[in-house]
Amino acid sequence: MASIVGVGTDITECLRIARMIERYGEIFLRRVYTAGEIEYCHSRKQATQHFAGRWAAKEAILRALGIGWRPGIAWHDLEVRSESNGRPTVALRGGARDAVEQAGIGQVLVSISHCRTHAVAYAIALTKD
Repeated sequence: MASIVGVGTDITECLRIARMIERYGEIFLRRVYTAGEIEYCHSRKQATQHFAGRWAAKEAILRALGIGWRPGIAWHDLEVRSESNGRPTVALRGGARDAVEQAGIGQVLVSISHCRTHAVAYAIALTKD
């Protein structure tokens, strides 16, 4: 049975993300989000809320891993995907994947919720079975 290694949470103002998108446009989007995340968020009715949710999820994941933003970890190293039923999943690559392997983490679970003004995410890092 897997054990919890860490828990992380983040809350983000949707307006803050909207302003970043308005000010920097595609440069901001391509710096922070993967092509899959951009495509998913743009396909949603309230795209800004979904971008904010993924921002919060990435922050929550790093907190759950206990590593935070540091050299060698890029925004694209964390990708939040959605299953066909809407359940978010996490794909890690690069520096984030390396940190997870070193810590013996086998899985990261994430939950995202948002409304007009805020997005919140929770992440739980579990050991390998």
